[in-house]
Amino acid sequence: MSKKVEIYSTPTCHFCHMAKDYFKEHDIEFTDYNVGTDVEKRREMLEKSGQMGVPVIVVDGKDLIVGFNKPVLSKLLRIPG
Repeated sequence: MSKKVEIYSTPTCHFCHMAKDYFKEHDIEFTDYNVGTDVEKRREMLEKSGQMGVPVIVVDGKDLIVGFNKPVLSKLLRIPG
């Protein structure tokens, strides 16, 4: 069963690129929100995470990860480490 993955990111964020590359490498579909240009999504991200740092990754609408935390993502997405 696939997980719903959303990432709040900016085009210049190195860790955002690492996270998206990781998802692509493991065939994980994700929705990318550019909070650099999308004010509504930026506000949403701030409400969920309480901060402006990116990436903010949400799995299945409930698990929130701030930053590219590969071990936590691997566990949540059931990717062998």
